[in-house]
Amino acid sequence: MTTKRRSIDIPGFAHKNPIPAASLKGNILMSGAIFGLDPATGEPPQSLSEQVMFMFQHVDAIMREAGGRMDDVVKFTIHLRDPKDRAALNEHWKKNFPDAETRPARHVDHVPLPEGNRLISCEFFAVLD
Repeated sequence: MTTKRRSIDIPGFAHKNPIPAASLKGNILMSGAIFGLDPATGEPPQSLSEQVMFMFQHVDAIMREAGGRMDDVVKFTIHLRDPKDRAALNEHWKKNFPDAETRPARHVDHVPLPEGNRLISCEFFAVLD
């Protein structure tokens, strides 16, 4: 029996193209690009720290909508406009994953992000229990 793929979307975050925030098939969840947009305005805040906070809030909401939790994430790919500016990312990383023994894998790279003040985005891969 084949498990059908299911699109995952959350309130306060949407792509402008006709794609979901993430896709779930069986217990495998993969996201598209998740930006740190303010859910009230749909715009990126000025500070990187606020964008990182909103990005992780969106990831958490996507995980819950899919029936999982942040502990189910096994890999993040983080795209930073300035890859040297990791202080805000690391601060929120440790808040979301306080146990150094159980953190997901992470790769950070430089990507010229689109549309104005977008300073960070991520993609993630999760295996739901």
